[in-house]
Amino acid sequence: MKNKTVFLDRDGVINEQRIDHIKNIDEFKIFSGVGEAIKLLKEKGYLVIIITNQSVIGRKIISETKLEEIHLKLKNYLKQYNTYVDSIYYCPHTPEQNCNCRKPKPGLLIKASEDFNIDLGESYFIGDSEGDLTAASEAECKGILLKKDQTLLEIVKKYFN
Repeated sequence: MKNKTVFLDRDGVINEQRIDHIKNIDEFKIFSGVGEAIKLLKEKGYLVIIITNQSVIGRKIISETKLEEIHLKLKNYLKQYNTYVDSIYYCPHTPEQNCNCRKPKPGLLIKASEDFNIDLGESYFIGDSEGDLTAASEAECKGILLKKDQTLLEIVKKYFN
C-alpha cells in the first residue's frame, strides 16, 4: 500500500521568511503551532516531508553543513512535541541553473514519492507561494495555499480534522 503524505514548504510555512535569507540557526525562527500541526498530521497517518528551495547553497551564502544545523534545530524543536518530519528535501541550485528539483518544478516531490512509496494523488502540499502550488499540480498532488494571515496549525485543523 502506498503512503499518503503532507509535503510542507519551509520558509513562510514552518519558519519566518527573510528577504536576506536564513544564514544561521539564530535567524531560523519557527512559527508558533508548527509542532502541534505536524503532530496532528502524524496522528492522522500522514508522512510529513519538507520540500524547500535553498539557493543559498548554490550562491555560496551558506554551506550544506550550516543548512543541516538549521534543520537540526527544527528536528530538536519537534522532539519537544514528540513528533518529527519523515524527511527534508532541498534544492541547492540557483534559478539560473534551471534544474528539475527547484520549485515550481516537481522534481523533489517526485523523488520523495519514489523514495517513500507515496501516492501523490492522495497527498497534499502546503505552501505559501504560487510556485509551491504549481509544483503540487505538476506532481498531481493537492496544493493548499497558506496565506500570510494564516498559520500551519489553522490549515491543518481546517483540512485534516
